[in-house]
Amino acid sequence: MNIDLSTAADFMATHARVLDRRRFELLMDRTDPAAALAALDGYRNPDGGYGWGLEPDLRSPESQPGAALHAFEVFEDIAPATAPQAAALCDWLESVTLPDGGVPFALPLTVAAGTAPWWQGADPTVSALQITSVTAAAAHRVAAHDPAVAAHPWLERATRYCLDVIETIDRAPQAYVLAFAVRFLDAVHDTHPEAAGLLRRLGEYVPADGRIPVEGGTEDETLHPLDFAPHPGRPARDLFTPEVISADLDRLAALQQADGGWIVDYATISPAGSLDWRGHTTVGAIDTLRRNGRV
Repeated sequence: MNIDLSTAADFMATHARVLDRRRFELLMDRTDPAAALAALDGYRNPDGGYGWGLEPDLRSPESQPGAALHAFEVFEDIAPATAPQAAALCDWLESVTLPDGGVPFALPLTVAAGTAPWWQGADPTVSALQITSVTAAAAHRVAAHDPAVAAHPWLERATRYCLDVIETIDRAPQAYVLAFAVRFLDAVHDTHPEAAGLLRRLGEYVPADGRIPVEGGTEDETLHPLDFAPHPGRPARDLFTPEVISADLDRLAALQQADGGWIVDYATISPAGSLDWRGHTTVGAIDTLRRNGRV
């Protein structure tokens, strides 16, 4: 199944925030890393972290762990180029890391408007595997080409926290926790030998078709195989047959709408967040399809 890159470009021009327009242009080899980094800097705070709605459903301006994830996505996009902001982000994450090595799901908010209740209700004194694992996974992908991130002590602390907590899992976790833990183990598989066995254990909680409804989400909110294993040739792909992955790539391609963009099936909290998510999701869908030879 083919996608229409021309209408996707039109969608990005008419709907997406500048950051995702720059990421799209970078993906299409129409710009350089400096342009994407300049757009990302608009969300950066003097402490080296990121806020200001970089995580679309967390509109508060102060630096947040959820925004750090999205910043690492951009630092991955610019590879093989590197940016000093990536190591500075690790410095900020180190400053908010709790004694056990994890980061809280969210820090106290200065602005609640437009922010989802799950961010507002987070306990800043408790580490969260969900946000620590997905952020560390993204950081490890950046570390593959950025020596400053690879050597940063925050990353090893976060990695050890995730491995230790995953080791204690003895029942199926919430869908996003499971997916992010799988993606984390996939990211550290080549550098931490224990990841292979932990990945096999978590795989027991992933159904063969990879579809897991999100408890507490919208009626249609469901995770799919590509949410667990978006990268070809990686160990997480062994959780699924090639036929399941191929069918999920077809599903992802079919989600392109007549306006050229992709949709989301989870709750959006504000008008700005809704548009931001569609632009972010469109870039992510095209990137995943490209990595898997569908673009």
